[in-house]
Amino acid sequence: MAHQSSSAARLSPSSDTEDMVMLLAPRLAYFAGVARTEHVTRAAQEMNVPQSTLSRSMARLEQDLGVDLFARHGRTVSLTPAGRTFLASVERALAEVERAAEEVRADADPATGKVAFGFLHTMGAETVPGLLQAFRADHPRVRFSLVQNYGEAMLERLRAGELDLCLTSPVPDAPDLVARRLDEQKLRLVVPADHSLATRRRVRLAEAADETFVTLEPGYGMRRITDDLCQAAGFKPRIAFEGEEAETLRGLVAAGLGVALLPPPAVPRPGVVELTVTAPRAVREIGVAWLEGRPDTPPVAAFKRFLLSRRGSLLPT
Repeated sequence: MAHQSSSAARLSPSSDTEDMVMLLAPRLAYFAGVARTEHVTRAAQEMNVPQSTLSRSMARLEQDLGVDLFARHGRTVSLTPAGRTFLASVERALAEVERAAEEVRADADPATGKVAFGFLHTMGAETVPGLLQAFRADHPRVRFSLVQNYGEAMLERLRAGELDLCLTSPVPDAPDLVARRLDEQKLRLVVPADHSLATRRRVRLAEAADETFVTLEPGYGMRRITDDLCQAAGFKPRIAFEGEEAETLRGLVAAGLGVALLPPPAVPRPGVVELTVTAPRAVREIGVAWLEGRPDTPPVAAFKRFLLSRRGSLLPT
């Protein structure tokens, strides 16, 4: 049979790829079944569809492609050269669809599914490992994809669908996100061990107004908090170095290159002294955020409930 002329009106060379996929995709599994059995009746029985439906579907597929895929021999069929070429690609496509379906089902499995979880660099050494250890006591086979980044970058990945949840600071306030405050963390003024303030235990931030600061880069939550606290103390910080990681800043402080406002370290750092800031109140809020309206898989829902249950006790004491 020849379908070239009738199909030309249906599927022109200028058709969008998306249009072609929508046109052909529903019939690909039927085509693979008929090609495998080389018998329309047998294929219809195996796939539990009416034979007439299958026959019409194959005729329409050939018409849409403008190519004969089968040679008819009574009740049996055999693939044409074009049909064999098409079958190879169809089988790969169907296998990829099956693999993708298995992957998303596995990720959503309540017992063994996956959570894509983002968190701040400063929470990676101690806080997050402790949280995961506690959660996996009751969910030992749930898997995690972990991402460490600064707050704004994590929120971008949340919006892009690359993360399910993230721990961040400051707690975001945006209409497309849901955010819940979980805890707060005291910040300290970190000074070199030989600094004039190093003999003190407490300090008002205004006493550091003439100091050179080392800070995180603009866009980091801690940078915004540092700027806001200094403004509340009545000065704008004079910044000598900007970095991307808190422990690097501590190294710069230890080298005598400035002072910094930072959360407590997981392990004490030699060469620096960490002072309690008495005024203004120097804390950062830590919260969990997720995308508004996105359905949770069972493992994500379980981990979200776990994080919310840690309000006030998220951070190590």
